[in-house]
Amino acid sequence: MNGKRVPLLFLNLGHAYAHYFMLIHPTVAVALERRGQGDYAALLLPATAGFVAFAAFTLPAGWLGDRWSRRGMMALMFLGLGAASILTGFASGPYQLAAGLFLMGSFAAIYHPVGIAMVAESSDGVGQALGVNGVWGNMGVAAPPLLTGALTGMLGWQAAFFIPGALCLASGIAYLALVPAQRKPRQPLRSAGDAPAAVQASTAIPGRILAYLIVTALMGGLVFASTTVALPKIMEDAFSGGGDALLGAAGLASLIFACASMAQLVTGRAVDRVAPRQLMLLLALLQVPLLLLMVQGGQWQIVALSLGLMLTVFGVIPVQDAIVARHTASAWRARVYAVKYVLSLGVGALAVPIVAWGYDPASGFVRLYLLLAACAVGVAMAALLLPARRYAQAALGDSQ
Repeated sequence: MNGKRVPLLFLNLGHAYAHYFMLIHPTVAVALERRGQGDYAALLLPATAGFVAFAAFTLPAGWLGDRWSRRGMMALMFLGLGAASILTGFASGPYQLAAGLFLMGSFAAIYHPVGIAMVAESSDGVGQALGVNGVWGNMGVAAPPLLTGALTGMLGWQAAFFIPGALCLASGIAYLALVPAQRKPRQPLRSAGDAPAAVQASTAIPGRILAYLIVTALMGGLVFASTTVALPKIMEDAFSGGGDALLGAAGLASLIFACASMAQLVTGRAVDRVAPRQLMLLLALLQVPLLLLMVQGGQWQIVALSLGLMLTVFGVIPVQDAIVARHTASAWRARVYAVKYVLSLGVGALAVPIVAWGYDPASGFVRLYLLLAACAVGVAMAALLLPARRYAQAALGDSQ
């Protein structure tokens, strides 16, 4: 492997870890409910602490990444997340569990402002690099339902935290051993012309781009977080009448997430070739009928609709990250990603109580589907603020 491929491999792996660890507990909650250890909504609520930390520590992580060391922050993420997961496995009550999940979210928060900024500078094809990285992140979303369900069923819920935590610790040690420190400090960019073509951008984000990012971070962040948290339960409810419901539902949820993650390869390449306005309008408007149809869908209809929905939800991510990369100078990029993700992850922290509110044992997630459909409409309207022309490879400033 050349000098860029090893660091990029760890950056991609870090994205998978950041999402994987945040979604362990939602599957554990489904498993504990099936064993009669509580109500789903009550069992799910400790995860709120993790999602709050996931958002709250994004801004300081981005600041430290720009001012101290991005490599050092990534090493801290691997080592801290692994240790926090192992500690969470020793929790003996809801408050200790919430504290452990909070600690996990604190270290997982490092990835998006720091890791995404590093990925954006790792390749001449920004959209393609972010698309591949997005697939890894969504494989981290896909794995928890199946792996957590299997570990919980065979070894108990504690193993669902112990084993991934040990792997994450080992990855952190390997990262420090294999990825060298930067030899030259990054210099602040005086102008867009000082940047390489792949990351050339203005220091200030245009007002309408900033407005778009705020709206979509809030509304799109709620759609992403709510669907990823709720999908294992959606599948478990749809197929509760047959076989090993938990493992079967977990397998379906993981399969949907894994298949949907491939959308980022398509949209990541498309954002280098197609106007972002058209891409975002298409993806957001497709979500509305899919969510509304899920209200009355049957078993396999729910599977098909969920797959279509997650294709659009995951497909949005590299488009939004590329927009930030195209409009932000390198020296500010981690902090701008931090602002974007603190909004989307902050509203994502509301996803756990919103999913709990949106679920009714008799009617399922009807209220949740209607709320998310309204959010998708808001994202589509915000897309009208985006440039109408595609980004030129050599001139990445805002154009209309």
